[in-house]
Amino acid sequence: MIFRRKSDGLVIADRAERAETFKTRLLGLIPRKSLAPGEALWLDPCTGIHTCFMGFPIDAVFLDRDLKVLRVERNLRPWRFSVFVEDARGVLELPAGGAEKLAEGDALETA
Repeated sequence: MIFRRKSDGLVIADRAERAETFKTRLLGLIPRKSLAPGEALWLDPCTGIHTCFMGFPIDAVFLDRDLKVLRVERNLRPWRFSVFVEDARGVLELPAGGAEKLAEGDALETA
């Protein structure tokens, strides 16, 4: 799955995986050693995340039902909890720095 910004086509992730099963949602990125540039994990539905048991930092992008950016948490280090974003539909987890060009209000699309 590809995530890009609607306004200019900027690719945010070109290899996003969707956590669809109970197991993939439960484990998330815990089994991974890292995320390469362009990789991401899409958690949907999701309104908050944690980085417990992870070995690397991530950027977390909270999106509403229309894939509008509601909040970006940058460089969320291991053993941290994000805020709860009530209106979020899902969270796109990116490598640290992967959301540097995103801001609240940006609209994304998938391909």
